[in-house]
Amino acid sequence: MRCTYTYPTGHQIMKVFWTKGPIKGVEPPDLSNDTEYSQRLQYLGDKQQNCTVRLSHVTLKDSHMYYFRFITDNAMKWTGAAGVTLTVTDLQVESPERVTEGDSVNLRCKSSCALTDRATFIWYRNSQPLTERRDRNNELLLQSVRREDSGRYSCAVDGHTHISPAVQLNVMYPPVKPVISISPSGVIVEGDSVTLNCISDSNPPAEISWIKGGMIVGSGRIYSISKISSDDSGEYKCKSINEHGEKNSDTVTLNVT
Repeated sequence: MRCTYTYPTGHQIMKVFWTKGPIKGVEPPDLSNDTEYSQRLQYLGDKQQNCTVRLSHVTLKDSHMYYFRFITDNAMKWTGAAGVTLTVTDLQVESPERVTEGDSVNLRCKSSCALTDRATFIWYRNSQPLTERRDRNNELLLQSVRREDSGRYSCAVDGHTHISPAVQLNVMYPPVKPVISISPSGVIVEGDSVTLNCISDSNPPAEISWIKGGMIVGSGRIYSISKISSDDSGEYKCKSINEHGEKNSDTVTLNVT
């Protein structure tokens, strides 16, 4: 940002710095002391007339009104009142936050830059390029979306190094058929402690209930029986349910000897 300044004769410049607005009655901070700017801000001017500054590796967050400020030997403080507006353009992925398996999903690579009609867009999932999606359309269509399509999507314009911030695509799906594991396995003797574990995949996570002989006897992924007795013998199954559906496991039989 090129900048020049003048000041009345008889003054000596003691300090020069850049700050950002809005300035509200308090002493504005020196950006060179700000951790977000200190490594990227380089003052190219002097303490005479030149106040040019360079800001490197700009991001969308750097869009601000910036001001040059100097302090003289008699503690007079001056600010370039007009300031300079920095507007940073960026690529952004527009995506629905939540979709259900089977939906058609349209992701859009949106840019505030003026792009030519010949611009080619490249799509990434989890930082890996989707080689089959490299065309002049800034939209990525996922027909009949699957749970495997979940991930962080970003886009870029071919020929440019900048990649957009990633956006999470969260695919919801009903529970798959749960499976029960029993620990310890093998012969169960009266007085043993036995744990049944219901393993089920779903998004969002499912609620688990345990059923013995048609009656609900517990909830949660793990069902524990301490000091098992013959009364605990019987057929058990677990039910996995979320807002998109439910599934029952196969029945397992506990025989207590």
